[in-house]
Amino acid sequence: MSLVPRGRCSLSEVGGTSLAQPSDPLWKRVPTRDAEGRPLADFMMLIPRLREKPEHALRTTLGEIETVLAAYDPVVVFADLNLRLNLLWISLRPAPGMCLEVATAIKGRVPEALLVANKREAMGR
Repeated sequence: MSLVPRGRCSLSEVGGTSLAQPSDPLWKRVPTRDAEGRPLADFMMLIPRLREKPEHALRTTLGEIETVLAAYDPVVVFADLNLRLNLLWISLRPAPGMCLEVATAIKGRVPEALLVANKREAMGR
């Protein structure tokens, strides 16, 4: 799976002057079911100040995220990075603990990444 950062640029254009056309909102693009019709799980991670990083540091961070996504390729169905919001969205085939496992793997490679959850989810209720 290849991660394509958004925020009006593609990976090949990070740090450049060329801007991509705005795409549909995330809620229109995110898959909700897999090919067999089963619902998918998803989570978000905030990566503070990601868009402010110099190009080489941004590319390094994207490479780290892509490494994790590749390791979980059979499970991860969709990934979107919105540079404008510093927000990473991941949809995956549900399995017990898998969201936390993938998020922890990303956090291990990108320590500044923060899992976004509401208070009820964070407390395990």
